[in-house]
Amino acid sequence: MTGFLGEFEATLDSKGRFLFPAGFKKQLTETENVRFVVNRGFEKCLSLYTMESWEPLFARIKTLNDFDPKVREFRRFFLNGATIVEPDAAGRILLPANLKEYAGLEKDIVLASAVDKIEIWAKDKYQQFFDNYAADDFSALASSVMTNNEG
Repeated sequence: MTGFLGEFEATLDSKGRFLFPAGFKKQLTETENVRFVVNRGFEKCLSLYTMESWEPLFARIKTLNDFDPKVREFRRFFLNGATIVEPDAAGRILLPANLKEYAGLEKDIVLASAVDKIEIWAKDKYQQFFDNYAADDFSALASSVMTNNEG
């Protein structure tokens, strides 16, 4: 998989399920399993990984030094709640209640590409993120992140 592009709105039903967007489904390769791992994201959103993108990340986390307290803390937070999910026969994915609560997901959600994963946001929080970000701030951020500091 080369990565995801796009953002799509969806609605959670009363059981916490959403229809996996066709726009993302088309981006999955035929060899990719339809199983995903969902876990906590960094800004009070959820991260949805294909198994293909999750496995190398998990393998890297396994190699971290267990004698380092920061590693143990990171593992607990990052892996706590990580759950394998897969679409049901109707193409809906069920989000675990504890992860829905963490991200403040109630009804209207946005699924946004984040290179090799999809972020799942409460729609109002997602819109607020962009409403509070000025174009000049984005330009400075892009310069900071994308500029080659090695010369």
